[in-house]
Amino acid sequence: MQNFDILTLVFLGLAIFVIYKLRSVLGQRTGTEKPPQDLMIRREQAAEQPAPGASNTNVVPLASVRGPQPAAEPEARLAGVVPPDSPAFGGLVQIMQSDSTFNPREFLGGARAAYEMIVMAFAQGDRRTLKDLLSPEVYEGFEGAIKDRESRNEKVETQFVSIDKAEFSDALLRAKSAQVTVKFLSKLITATRDAQGAVIDGNPEKVTDVTDIWTFARDVTSRDPNWRLVATESA
Repeated sequence: MQNFDILTLVFLGLAIFVIYKLRSVLGQRTGTEKPPQDLMIRREQAAEQPAPGASNTNVVPLASVRGPQPAAEPEARLAGVVPPDSPAFGGLVQIMQSDSTFNPREFLGGARAAYEMIVMAFAQGDRRTLKDLLSPEVYEGFEGAIKDRESRNEKVETQFVSIDKAEFSDALLRAKSAQVTVKFLSKLITATRDAQGAVIDGNPEKVTDVTDIWTFARDVTSRDPNWRLVATESA
């Protein structure tokens, strides 16, 4: 019984010693701890950072890409894109001076994509796509033509063969509005069928050369980077 009491006291002493040491370590502050709010902010900031190599840029047709300011002067950036004697040259220089994010080479690439999207959307009667890419005035004309076609139960079949060329034909900066005109040379297969399916216009088996001259516009002071079609002309 006496041995038992001595062993009990020994173990009890060890337990008290261990508890004291743990408490002395875990229960003390060193002065370097981050407040809970500070840790939350740091986690949120880390979550907002993109992964290495990732891109969060949304590609929008004809959008001005916001990024580092180009170092070259506007005239130098137009080299190989449009000749100095082009009617568009002076206007493009003015636009780039007002909007340093405007990239003429990228704009032409976006214009080609927008051109095909608009032509196909019109053929398919896709009003939603047209509304996003056209000015209200141009949309009203396109939508009226679609309504007229639908009232006669006519359908348009269009197939792009190629866009052979897209080049600047004019450009100007009027007050805050930048207007850029692009000439498109393309090859299409197009035909219009009546309610019975008979071809009443075009030829579903013939490739046609098409020349379109379209003008796009954007307010250079607006936060909206998108350009919209404001005028069309067929040559």
